[in-house]
Amino acid sequence: MKTLYVELGERSYPIHIGPGLLRRTDLLQPAIHGRQVMIVTNETIAPLYLESTQQGLAGFEVRSVILPDGEQYKNLDTLNRIFDALLEHRFNRKCTLVALGGGVIGDLAGFAAASYQRGVDFIQIPTTLLAQVDSSVGGKTGVNHRLGKNMIGAFHQPNCVLADTDTLSTLDDRQLAAGLAEIIKYGLIRDADFFNWLEQNMDLLTARDTDALIFAVARSCLNKAEVVAADERESGQRALLNLGHTFGHAIETGMGYGAWLHGEAIATGMLLAAQLSARQGWLEPGEVDRIGHLLARAGLPTRIPGDMSTQQFLDLMAVDKKVMDSGLRLVLLEAIGAAVVTDAFDPEQLRATLDAAHEE
Repeated sequence: MKTLYVELGERSYPIHIGPGLLRRTDLLQPAIHGRQVMIVTNETIAPLYLESTQQGLAGFEVRSVILPDGEQYKNLDTLNRIFDALLEHRFNRKCTLVALGGGVIGDLAGFAAASYQRGVDFIQIPTTLLAQVDSSVGGKTGVNHRLGKNMIGAFHQPNCVLADTDTLSTLDDRQLAAGLAEIIKYGLIRDADFFNWLEQNMDLLTARDTDALIFAVARSCLNKAEVVAADERESGQRALLNLGHTFGHAIETGMGYGAWLHGEAIATGMLLAAQLSARQGWLEPGEVDRIGHLLARAGLPTRIPGDMSTQQFLDLMAVDKKVMDSGLRLVLLEAIGAAVVTDAFDPEQLRATLDAAHEE
């Protein structure tokens, strides 16, 4: 097992990474300060891991709420099902919510914890690769709105993150690839050595080699923990973590939540960001080719949806969370391992990038 820490003063918390962690009561119990525990999970994960998690919480008053599975259910209606369960079982302000599942469950349970009685504790137990390397770390929680992804939410840090890599064995190939997209992101934005390692070891990752996966999860979490510790509420460098996300969120919203997995949309978005960076003269064309090749080796899409027009893309990007008073900001690349948040790009080059992607 590897243990990292998100350093946030009194709110610092550990990220435990390794196999066989679900039943580790010694890891879970120090993060629980009351007697009541509500496990939030979904219909896919509950048959696989709910019982093991409950066994690791022996001695507590444990309840569970099982939600439908899918990005399309990440909304206020589903959120209310968590509140219903908490209130029906008379959970108090000392309760702890446990998010057992992928990114959707983590975002829903975290937002419920941020809101219930004005804030209660929660623990992240991510069961997908994407959630283990990205969404479970950093305290971003929330739900989607029909007009935009993740537009309603709160920052609320967990008490701990328990990333049991054994859960990755039940992921299908598409979900595994979606997680690899976020892993590649860390190499692109701030860790060129890691990107080089990924080029050398991608075949091991897609083959689910245990040692390779543990290394990749730990390196990704270390990168994110450092960024979050320096900029918890995304006033500066944390925005670098959004490489490809403005493009990707447009795809997710435009295609309908759930049609594309988050990691699939982000992969295509990162390549579009790289292509725009090259058009700006900031990134070498050869580096764009390296990025596209690595994404393809990971089993990720690198072409935008054919039925989304350039104008639809631009309209959806205009309502992204990263739009400021000065206009749209994008995360672009100056090199592999060096990203920048900027509004100093040519809007015509953005349109040309999207037009060219339609022609491929």
